[in-house]
Amino acid sequence: MSQFPVPRVVVSKCLEFDEVRYNGAVIPDKAVQRMEPYVEFIPVCPEVEIGLGVPRDVIRIVDQENERLVQPKTGEDLTESMQGFARSFIQSLPDVDGFLLKNRSPTCGVQDVKVYHSDDHPQVVGKTTGFFAKEILREHGGLAIEEEGRLKNFTLRHHFLTKLFTLADFRNAKGEASSKALQQFQAKNKYLFMAYHPGVSKNMGRLVANHDHQPLEDVLHQYELELHRLLESPAKQTAHVNVCQHIAGYFKKQLSKREKEEFQSLLAQFKNEQIPLSAVISVLRSWVARFEQTYLEKQTYFQPYPIDLLEISDSGKGRAYS
Repeated sequence: MSQFPVPRVVVSKCLEFDEVRYNGAVIPDKAVQRMEPYVEFIPVCPEVEIGLGVPRDVIRIVDQENERLVQPKTGEDLTESMQGFARSFIQSLPDVDGFLLKNRSPTCGVQDVKVYHSDDHPQVVGKTTGFFAKEILREHGGLAIEEEGRLKNFTLRHHFLTKLFTLADFRNAKGEASSKALQQFQAKNKYLFMAYHPGVSKNMGRLVANHDHQPLEDVLHQYELELHRLLESPAKQTAHVNVCQHIAGYFKKQLSKREKEEFQSLLAQFKNEQIPLSAVISVLRSWVARFEQTYLEKQTYFQPYPIDLLEISDSGKGRAYS
């Protein structure tokens, strides 16, 4: 794959873009730096947008029957202002494919945001989602949504980028408003979708076939819901093994006995977490080129996003399957 769509991503402005943190800082972020040449970023700082200055007094979420967003030093309750801005901002957005947000922020944090007993009591009584992120999840929960801190983990980063570029590609296909564009999208993603969820992928195939002759608009809507369901979680190791076996089957008449045995040995090493998935895929890609398998050449499974975004470093929290 050499041509990739340009995803639209809403990003917390404090990540590389502007000095808008509560302490007047900007946060260097390696993921944003790598993505910038390939992504259309839409930076936003919800706290600045509702009129809070830079630098500013700390805001926090407190437990007062319902969660409230307050600024302890001033005693100001910012709940309605933030909710109103978030809804207005989301409604004003063009079609976007994902969100990359500041972790643990009382506005942007997707998870693990501290909830305090009260505005004047430092006791933490729970964890929640930031007020801005909560509206995003409510309106766009099926999109690629991640916190910057979690992208240090290889598996989560690979999943986020795969989902982001796949959704951007679907947005383009949907914009063409034709059955042919949808068929081509499904065809080139066949093995990627099989790796994520074989059952959902079959459902999507049936929607594309459209034997009931539903209006295209209805098909696209149902297909998009299934696509979001399919990409909800990272692909599992066992599914990758199954897909690689399927792809290897294309070459069963062309490979020697020894090549087949070595490939099975390679798969066993992957199952035992001795090698990354990329080692297995490299062999498959070499066979695709060697035997000029044009159908497989188009499969996004081999490269779901630009190679320059691939980084093998990992935080160590989770398996790096790819």
